[in-house]
Amino acid sequence: MTTTEHSAESIVDGSEVDHLSERVAELSEFYLDLASEILREAIRIPADYVDRADDDGGDPRCGLSNHERQRLEFLKQAIVDIGAVRYAEDVSFDEYGNLVWFVTDPEDGIHPDDKKVVYFDGHTDTVQALRSTWREKLGGIDAYDGLVDIDAVDREYLRSELGHVPPDDEWDHLIFGRGAADQLAGVVSQIVATKIALELAPEGALRGVIIRAYGTVCEEDNDGGGPMYLVKEVLPGATPHLIPDVVILTEGTGDAYKGALGIYRGQRGRMQIEVTVTGRSCHGSMPWEGLNPLEHGGAIIAEAARRYDERVGFLDDPFLGHGTRTASWSHLDTPSDCAVPDRFTFRFDRRLTVGEMPDAALADIDSFDAVKAARTAGLTVDIEVPVYDEVTWNGYTLGNDQVYMGWTTPADHPAIQTASAVYESVVAPNVTETSSDDGGLRKATRVDRWIFSTDGVGFPIPEDDSSIDVPTTKEWVSEVGFKHPAMFGFGAGIEQNTHKIGECVDTRELRLAIAFLARFPSAYAHPIAEEL
Repeated sequence: MTTTEHSAESIVDGSEVDHLSERVAELSEFYLDLASEILREAIRIPADYVDRADDDGGDPRCGLSNHERQRLEFLKQAIVDIGAVRYAEDVSFDEYGNLVWFVTDPEDGIHPDDKKVVYFDGHTDTVQALRSTWREKLGGIDAYDGLVDIDAVDREYLRSELGHVPPDDEWDHLIFGRGAADQLAGVVSQIVATKIALELAPEGALRGVIIRAYGTVCEEDNDGGGPMYLVKEVLPGATPHLIPDVVILTEGTGDAYKGALGIYRGQRGRMQIEVTVTGRSCHGSMPWEGLNPLEHGGAIIAEAARRYDERVGFLDDPFLGHGTRTASWSHLDTPSDCAVPDRFTFRFDRRLTVGEMPDAALADIDSFDAVKAARTAGLTVDIEVPVYDEVTWNGYTLGNDQVYMGWTTPADHPAIQTASAVYESVVAPNVTETSSDDGGLRKATRVDRWIFSTDGVGFPIPEDDSSIDVPTTKEWVSEVGFKHPAMFGFGAGIEQNTHKIGECVDTRELRLAIAFLARFPSAYAHPIAEEL
């Protein structure tokens, strides 16, 4: 039996667990100011570039998908400067553009291929800041500079916009700005957690484990693109010390009603469905000369909405919920506003629950009465999955179909059981509980699931794909034709606060997320005693 197997014989005694958990908790509090400083700067950086001309080094899209370079360079240097890696060369950028760093204990006497490999995953891009709207609506809060004048803040508007805001006398715990909750706090928690784990390596924090941390790119535009690159280009043929046993997604796992810092063990998948209706253009004064793709396309959208409202063609899952579909984007090719258009292209955002497959979702739309009517009238209707062909900041084109498979890690998987034990050992003892029906912290462990999508969608591969040699000891999960490493989420931030004006994160959550990440890897390699 190796020292990294899950069994009663590998459980450490209570005194050792108490000591390491207490040390992790102490350091997470000690380094919270450092974490907050890094987070504020990561949020602020686009302010240096968005209003500068291109020929002066500016970039109006700085910080968004495929425009993360300046933020990534800052984070890479911070990782070295604060000692979150053993050597400077242990942090780098991969070919896709992901920020990658790792920590391990080379003196623990365990061969790298026998260690538990834990991935930390958080994306470094954000959605549009809408900076002028922040200042207009909120007064004293800026999308990049954060809270600049607390007396000028329209608190009523802020509370109406966000899912959860703590009481006014607790605002000193808040960090405001685009990306605070989605997902820069997660990336910063990874950085400080690896620093703590490295400092506590002599006390067992890295015994039998390798932490590989990723600050991924282009997640907002192409969910899971960073992990897709890994499973396509890095992990095939790799030795066990690179293949994950567990992936911890550091997206925010707070709920405005259920509480902060849940352990999220699944999410629905999603896909983009593009419908192109091509007709025949003509002058608007004689519409009988043309074939109007806008009117026929509108009928398709209306039928899609009706069928969704009636749940026709959708499955439901007791844990992840039902599949959804909504019209999300459109483009019209027309010679003028007084003409019958030539082509109407639109997309559906389709969320896939357990048992829903992409081919069936396409076929469902193809069967619409409105689609048949358009074709009967002489128009062409093409229904397909678009390809993501944008180039990352590092010059890489992944070229993937925009299908992002959902996933679930069973509640009884050792990763989820360990996560619950770690919560009880380093989170619960440090929680001052608030109301039971808001987004505050809870002492009780909450195992739940995300509503939205995360980088986790990039890890599932077809079950018959043998390109990655996964040892059975890594306990990957198989479900509905796909397989993936055990995954779960744990991160600071309230899900209902993301992508909104006034986005913020609570540093009390940030501190405990750091502690959780620093403690989990060694606990997974050497499970925490059951009595704790």
